[in-house]
Amino acid sequence: MTTAAPNSKEQYAAHLPALHLLCNLGWNFLTTAQALALRGSTREVILRSRLVEVLQTRRYEYKGQWYPLSSSGIEQVVRELSAVSLAEGLLPANERLYGKLALGITVTEFMPDGKKHQPTIAVIDWAEPAGNRWDVTEELEVLSAQGTHHRTPDVVCFVNGLPLVVIEAKRPESTHAGKSMVAEGISQHLRNQRPDEIPQLFGYAQLLMAVSQTEGRYGTTATAAKFWARWREEEFDAAHLAAVKNVPLPPEVRSRLFEGKPASFAAYFESLWSHPMEPTDQDRLLCSLLTPARLLEFLRSYVLFDRKVGKIVARYQQFFGIRALVARIRQVRPDGGREGGVVWHTTGSGKSFTMVFLTKALLLVDALAECRVIAVTDRVDLEGQLSRNFISGGAFGSAIASQKDGEKSRAMTGRDLAKRIGSGTERITFTLVHKFNSASKLPECRNDSANLIVLVDEGHRSHGGETHERMKKALPRAAYIAFTGTPLLKDEKTSNKFGPIVHAYTMQRAVEDETVAPLLYEERVPELTINEEAVNRWFDKITAGLSDAQRADLKKKFAKKGAIYGAAGRIELIAWDIATHFSENIKALGLGLKGQVATDSKLDAIRYKRALDDTGLVTSAIVISPPDTREGNAEVDEDTLPEVQKWWKQTVLANGLDAETYEKQVVGDFGTDDAPDLLIVVDKLLTGFDEPRNTVLYIDKPLKGHNLIQAVARVNRLHDDKRYGVLVDYRGILKELDTAIRAYQDLETRTQGGFDVADIEGLYRNFGTEYKRLPALHDRLWSFFKGVVNKLDREQFRQVLTPKFVTAADGEEYDERQKLRDDFYAALTEFGLCLQTALSSRSFFEDKSFSEPLIARYKGDLRFFTELRQTARRDAMETVDYSSYEEQIRRLVDKQVIGKEVREPEGVYLVHQLGRAEDPEQWCEEKTRNETDLIRTRLRKTIEQELAEDPYAQKVFGELLRQAIAEAEAMFDHPLKQYALFKDFEDQLAARKTPGVPSALDENPHAKAYFGAIRMVLGDQACDAMDEATQGKLIEHAVAIDGVVRDAVAEHSLNPQNIEAAIRKGLLPMLFGALGLESARQVVEQVIQITRIGLSRS
Repeated sequence: MTTAAPNSKEQYAAHLPALHLLCNLGWNFLTTAQALALRGSTREVILRSRLVEVLQTRRYEYKGQWYPLSSSGIEQVVRELSAVSLAEGLLPANERLYGKLALGITVTEFMPDGKKHQPTIAVIDWAEPAGNRWDVTEELEVLSAQGTHHRTPDVVCFVNGLPLVVIEAKRPESTHAGKSMVAEGISQHLRNQRPDEIPQLFGYAQLLMAVSQTEGRYGTTATAAKFWARWREEEFDAAHLAAVKNVPLPPEVRSRLFEGKPASFAAYFESLWSHPMEPTDQDRLLCSLLTPARLLEFLRSYVLFDRKVGKIVARYQQFFGIRALVARIRQVRPDGGREGGVVWHTTGSGKSFTMVFLTKALLLVDALAECRVIAVTDRVDLEGQLSRNFISGGAFGSAIASQKDGEKSRAMTGRDLAKRIGSGTERITFTLVHKFNSASKLPECRNDSANLIVLVDEGHRSHGGETHERMKKALPRAAYIAFTGTPLLKDEKTSNKFGPIVHAYTMQRAVEDETVAPLLYEERVPELTINEEAVNRWFDKITAGLSDAQRADLKKKFAKKGAIYGAAGRIELIAWDIATHFSENIKALGLGLKGQVATDSKLDAIRYKRALDDTGLVTSAIVISPPDTREGNAEVDEDTLPEVQKWWKQTVLANGLDAETYEKQVVGDFGTDDAPDLLIVVDKLLTGFDEPRNTVLYIDKPLKGHNLIQAVARVNRLHDDKRYGVLVDYRGILKELDTAIRAYQDLETRTQGGFDVADIEGLYRNFGTEYKRLPALHDRLWSFFKGVVNKLDREQFRQVLTPKFVTAADGEEYDERQKLRDDFYAALTEFGLCLQTALSSRSFFEDKSFSEPLIARYKGDLRFFTELRQTARRDAMETVDYSSYEEQIRRLVDKQVIGKEVREPEGVYLVHQLGRAEDPEQWCEEKTRNETDLIRTRLRKTIEQELAEDPYAQKVFGELLRQAIAEAEAMFDHPLKQYALFKDFEDQLAARKTPGVPSALDENPHAKAYFGAIRMVLGDQACDAMDEATQGKLIEHAVAIDGVVRDAVAEHSLNPQNIEAAIRKGLLPMLFGALGLESARQVVEQVIQITRIGLSRS
């Protein structure tokens, strides 16, 4: 008899395994009946008698002696904890309860000497897990707020009788397409918190979890679904987790777990537990957060109540980052000062709240409780943002802080800062870094205390040179902690100034964790016609009185200024492209997503605004700093330009606004569904600007290093309707992006955390060339079913993937088709994502090698194989997560197909080309000759430009065109025959029927080009004389060449200089035997030339 497959029902796969692990972690299991007896009724959610037991162990000090709580004191605490009023809403009630847990409850006791004493009693012993009672139960039936029905959370964990953790445990496989089971668990949590459900339970709950064996996420009260987080453990290793999972349960615990359940249920788990078990993702989450000591640490230090976003619990990078920081700050340097370092958490991952968590953690470490914090930033808007986060997050040492507290904490002048540094007692001070310049010159601006911690936001900027040294001089023994979201590039100046990287959370990790959106890159090169002769004549004229050296210097400066980039004609060209791209790819989705245009100057920004308005396709607004004409200002030349001054007066001053009010108004409007669609910026809002709707960044300015990474991160914030952030580049910054990425990787290898060298790879894909991988990915997908005889018989495809269990040498059964299915799933995912990218790229639709029938086939195959995967996973009882990308792909496919019909540039051109149905025989002679000239011009352009990637076709059709022109000259007196000659030729060229190239390659235009390259090297005569078998070999070589080139381009897209080397390495050995060394070399060079042209156009 064979062993039964694992049972995937909820009770078997997730529910009881969760209870089993919790028991092994030290939680005491209570049956549902036991828990109900302790509660008293389904209306109550606390275990009152358990709370009383714990309070009976609490002691307080009075005049040097320790006393137990009196029954009156115990009753006061119980009454305080029982009276969770929901009148003001769930979140305020939860915050008040958390305050009582964190700070304790003050009671009134009458002492033996007759006096009253008011000790504060700790509800939870935060320092010692053993000082608390840890109970867990299942199926906790709770009466709804109106008493109309019950809800039954799967697992509830009680600490000292208070329900602090609620878990929904779901089966691995969903029956609803498009939604994972973890998502269903999250949905149940959110439903149960509604006022008409069981909010009284969630008034106490501090940590919420949704698990489904192969996945787990956590949140807290009122956490929106998209912000439920994954956890990556950095302390407990796999061996620890396996050891915990496989500890045998005591017999009495097993008995309670199986009480009231079928005998078959107990038998199943007795069999399962008799052999070692592998930890699941569910186990990892539960062990990481619900090990008692870890839960105490997490709830005490890593919970915030923010006035804007509500309640927050730390993500894993914040938790381990703070831990690493605290350990670092506790270290003492030889001079008695504290150690510091750099926290590198990618932009968008919650850096500001990490700083708030740190200040809260410092309060709770006895050795650091006296430390004062100075938070330093380099911009007024960032200073305000940071202080607001600190206020609302409770970092001032209390659960509630007012706006007034925040204002009091900000150093208003350099003198104010000097006073605070020298003799102040404020726990937290906010300042702008430049205030140190004036403050440091005052004698009172010095403090030698080691109990000062300087937190520097965006530590990669403004913290080198004199200012930084002045700061260090004023606070020589302070701990300096720099927070940055960008790679520390160049010579690692940030690292040198602040110390080593203490903790890193890279963008690739954030993408994997779904903390930020991945980025797609598309390069669009505006082609310009420049009349160099006229430019040179003009230049010579105005420099007539200058020496040669002066002329050369002027030319050099002229080129450096990049005046050509600000040309009105160029801006108008790009503006139309931006408007069309945004209108068709972003705005047409109707999801309220927005974009930014990054320009090189204020004048460019104003011209872009005017040009975008002229399109009528998008709305836009400009955000720039006010013109400054003060002497010595670096931008004085531009700011005095009439266009800049005029725009500022008409747009800002004429409406009675100042710069700050205007910017707030525009940014506020940008965050709504209404206008503007696009923000046009120069420098402002390219850093520190967090708007989730911001989806596409159009770049027309030179960017490099961390400025480039900061800018592109503007579009990586999560939004419900945004799968990717899109970068559209008009300045050719891919090389700079690649350079920044390499520097990022080099730094990463030197990071203490041991992060992967290639951590940022895959962050963005080349938007313009990603689609070129489609044919190879499509072929790979079909290769799994090459044995299927009847390609129309769905069942034959299904049988290929149906589980087939065989017995291994050790007697264990396994599914020999599991790997085949896994590989098929991976291939389908890769193909689906690539197709989604392709359908979002205009370059894809402009590439004539991808015909409409071919695109339709790709879509049809994607639908079929996606359905087949659903069937296969159901057949194999595998985990199904339909919330990934398939549904979004279908939606985008449908949207894109609709959008294709209204694509103005291509659609208008096609209509113009075809015209109305006319009979050439009815044309007059002049019209006939004009139409013939138009066709001849189109033919030349097509052969010269569109056939550049197929040199053989270019050569053949070029010769045929010359012949046609010669024939046409002989027909000069017969214009209609001339027209017919060129029209037939145009039809032949459009079909790409190249003489000498086999029709077997018609569906693979790249292979056709490579076959032509072989013909060019071997010669037409030699190829025409070959027999059919030899011709077949050449066809096979052409197809193989295509595969090598595609792989080389795909693998080295981030390092294009390696593509040619990879092609040579792959092709020379393959072609040497068939063609000989010299011919093989010539073919390879032809292939490389074709590839260069293709890449330059992508």
